[in-house]
Amino acid sequence: MPTVIVGAVKVTHVSGNGTINVGDVLQIAPKSTAKTNSGGGGTNTGDFLQTNTLLSVTNSFDPDISDANNKANN
Repeated sequence: MPTVIVGAVKVTHVSGNGTINVGDVLQIAPKSTAKTNSGGGGTNTGDFLQTNTLLSVTNSFDPDISDANNKANN
């Protein structure tokens, strides 16, 4: 199915494992996974950004063994 984009598209950064898709796609599967723990407002990105965080507590306790399995996607 064709894709019609109305307006501007701004791509600021794509790393080696990133994927940008504009158009038809059947399946996009990740080739790698990662986990990041950050506090409130820690990973905000954008133009003219302002964050006001009075108190931030990050709980990084993770009792499970595996979060995302992508071994078959390589």
